[in-house]
Amino acid sequence: MDARLDFLTNPGAGKVLRHFMAAGRAIKEAPLPAALQELVALRVSQINGCAVCVDMHTKEAAAAGESAVRLALVAVWREATVYTEAERAALELAERATRVADAGEGVSDEVWARAAEHFDEDQLAALVLAISFMNAANRLNIVTRQPAGDYQAGQFH
Repeated sequence: MDARLDFLTNPGAGKVLRHFMAAGRAIKEAPLPAALQELVALRVSQINGCAVCVDMHTKEAAAAGESAVRLALVAVWREATVYTEAERAALELAERATRVADAGEGVSDEVWARAAEHFDEDQLAALVLAISFMNAANRLNIVTRQPAGDYQAGQFH
């Protein structure tokens, strides 16, 4: 499959995308473990059906030390016993924020409170930014049909 659009060769879009990607790299410097950030990015991308981002974040999570079992189970994290309570709270926040229209009320106070039990304000801010960034990146990639499978870990760092 060929991409519909190459943002980087389009002068106007390329400039915006470079700033957008710089923001994404800044989020990665947040006070959250890299593996957790990758699990959240992976789960958001799975929900949205963004193949290129699933490819990227599976490989980045593995490079950050995630096991094959934990990567395989992230889509069914509720039933899996391999995640900590903090990771489960982050994944729940990611799901609810990604499916905001489906949730009826958006992110409930209960979901937020569970996340706040495990993360301080800076970490919560980083989680919200990371989730929002991934949702935007997923949409850019889905609309332009960016192909998946060729990503190499560390390619965009």
